[in-house]
Amino acid sequence: MDNIKSINPEDNEFLQRTTVIAKPPEVLWYVGKLPEIGPTVAIVGSRKPTDYGRGVTLRLSAALAARGVIVVSGLAIGHDALAAQGALEGGGITIGVVGNGLADKYPRTTWALRQKIIEEGGAVISEYPPDHPVYRGNFFWRNRLITALSDVVVVVEAGAQSGTLNTAAHALTQNKELMAVPGNITSPLSVGCNRLISQGATPVLSVDDVMEKLRDIYATRNAHLTEKFLASFHDIGARQSSAQLVKTIKGKNDVETKILRAIAGGVADGDEILHTIKVSAADYGVAMTMLEVNRRIRALGANRWGLK
Repeated sequence: MDNIKSINPEDNEFLQRTTVIAKPPEVLWYVGKLPEIGPTVAIVGSRKPTDYGRGVTLRLSAALAARGVIVVSGLAIGHDALAAQGALEGGGITIGVVGNGLADKYPRTTWALRQKIIEEGGAVISEYPPDHPVYRGNFFWRNRLITALSDVVVVVEAGAQSGTLNTAAHALTQNKELMAVPGNITSPLSVGCNRLISQGATPVLSVDDVMEKLRDIYATRNAHLTEKFLASFHDIGARQSSAQLVKTIKGKNDVETKILRAIAGGVADGDEILHTIKVSAADYGVAMTMLEVNRRIRALGANRWGLK
C-alpha cells in the first residue's frame, strides 16, 4: 500500500480520542484521509454472519453514512467488511482499523475494499509499523482503538464466546455507549447480543435508535460541539422508514440498484424480484450474474437470493 504515513495521535483532533485510553498508542500509521471530528459509530460482529445479520449491517451502515455519520470497523471478513461496504453504498466516510501493518495485505479478501475506502475519502489506520506481521493477539488489542474512535459501538451478531465481545468489553471500559441488535433466541450468533441487551446494552431496532443516542451524546456530553457539527447529522431527529433506508443501497447501474433494493426490502424469490423491478428478463439475468460475480448477492437455493 502506497503513501503510508505516521502521526502522533496528539497532533490530530480525530485521533486524539485514542490518547485517553489505557496504554494509548504512541504513533499511528494510516493511509488515506483522516476525517474531521464528528459523530462516529463502530459496527462490529461475527466473521461468519447470518443472512439476517448481513442485511442488518448493510442497511444500518448505509443509513448512518447517508446521515453524515463516520462508520468505523476492523475490516475483517464478515460484519466488519459489510459495515464498510454499506457505508460506501450510503455515500459516506468509513474508517478501518486493522491489526497488522498497512503494507501487509491480510486479509486479501478485503484488500479491494480497503482501496475503495481510500478512494472515497476514508482511511485505514494501524498502530503497527507497515511491515508488521499478523498475530492473533493483535486483533483483540486493536479492538480498543475501534471503540476509542467511536461515540457508539453497535454489536450486530456475536456468539456466546465470540471475539466480538472483546470489543464490547473495551467499549464498557472506555464508558462508550454500547448497543446491540436483538436476534432470534434459537440462533447461536444472537446469544452474545441478546445477553448484552439483558445486561443493559441499548437494543437497536432501527437506525433512529442509534441516531438518537448520538444526539444525546452531542447535546449533553459534548455540548460545545453540537452547533459546529449539527450539519453533519443530516436532520438527526427525523424518522427514517425502512423504505427510505433501502434507497441508500446502490449498484453499478439502474437494474443492479433495483435488484439490490428489492432484496434489501425483503424480496428473496428470483421470479418475484423480476416481477417487482419490471425490467426485461435479459437485463435481469445479466445484472444478477454481475451482482453474483462481484459478490453483492448470494444464492440461497431454490432461486432465492440474499445480500452478500
